[in-house]
Amino acid sequence: MYKIASVLHGHRKQRSVTSSALSNNFASMEAPFLPAKGGEKKHGGEESSVRSEVTRQLYLAGPLVAGYLLVNIVQVISLMFFGHLSKVEFAGASVATAFAAVTGFSLLAGMGSSLETLCGQAFGAGQYHVVGVYKQRAMLVLAVVSVPLAAVWANAGEILAWFGQDPEIAAAAGTYMRWLIPALFLFGQLHCHMLFLQTQNVVVPVMLSSAAAAIAHPAVCWLLVCRLGLGSKGVALGISVSYLLNVSIMALYVRLSPSCKATWTGFSVEAFRDIPSFLKLAMPSALMICLHTVTLAVMASLGLGAAVSTRVSNELGAGRPHAARLSTRVVMLLGFSVSASEGIVLLLVRNLLGYAYSDDEEVASYTARLMPVLAVQILIDGLQSILSGKSSLIVGKPTK
Repeated sequence: MYKIASVLHGHRKQRSVTSSALSNNFASMEAPFLPAKGGEKKHGGEESSVRSEVTRQLYLAGPLVAGYLLVNIVQVISLMFFGHLSKVEFAGASVATAFAAVTGFSLLAGMGSSLETLCGQAFGAGQYHVVGVYKQRAMLVLAVVSVPLAAVWANAGEILAWFGQDPEIAAAAGTYMRWLIPALFLFGQLHCHMLFLQTQNVVVPVMLSSAAAAIAHPAVCWLLVCRLGLGSKGVALGISVSYLLNVSIMALYVRLSPSCKATWTGFSVEAFRDIPSFLKLAMPSALMICLHTVTLAVMASLGLGAAVSTRVSNELGAGRPHAARLSTRVVMLLGFSVSASEGIVLLLVRNLLGYAYSDDEEVASYTARLMPVLAVQILIDGLQSILSGKSSLIVGKPTK
């Protein structure tokens, strides 16, 4: 009897320890990764009201939505130029755009999105120097990762043909992607700059810089495609030029603006340290983005997701988990409204949208038939995009 009682007592003790450990693990999800200066702050009298939180979210999300739209509209404008060249080039560009998104742009965007957690919480905790170090580390990692991705892009035509794609379309896609390689390297650096500014709530410069690049892009494409007769090569080079303009403006802003004086103190050797820990956070984020193909229609939801990621990471870094929870609830309501509105707009313009890309009536007809399905997808996908901004905060733990 003594042995049985001893075993039962030990089992109860083990269950108590396990329960305590699980409770601590769940509680740690709402704890700040970095200690706030001056210790943890009480949230009781500081928790934002719903009205003020909506105002904050809209202030952040408005320029962010515009910025995301303007960055991605560059490729949409490029496809419009393709649509008026030839059917083969248009088909090749469409295939290449999807291939590039999955094997390059989405991967880099996913890895870079770890900065939402790292920089956001470091900024919220008042550790401003660390914000700049994280940005440099991300720039370095994304530049290195772009090298093998560029090798894949250089052989995209052969890869597509091997998978059974039409030889002419595969060849057109391969040519386009080879000339798009400079844009791959520029996109990684551009994404790091955008997130670096976003996590500090500096969003208007991101919007203005992206607007300048988007406005210049049609003129650049016209010069390269129509004036110089470079065809698909000109469209690819046009994207690279627009990305270069965008990242140059943001880099100058970071270097010269007083708002980044505390977070950007120049390049540091600290960027080369603890890269494996950065990758532990970046790789799951990259996988999440790659499995979720990004389209222009969900850019508004991605902007809201970026806004809630910034707000939640800042609040957690400052030691206010209840305010972070309120931010999540508010943005879910906003996200549903935005996604529903986008779906309605697509249904209203379903018979006109196809002609923006091609003069072919058959293409426009198929586009119109797909719009109802796309409208439903956008509603679901938009909410997922917002939740991905929140979930990225608990994927890993930032390191100095």
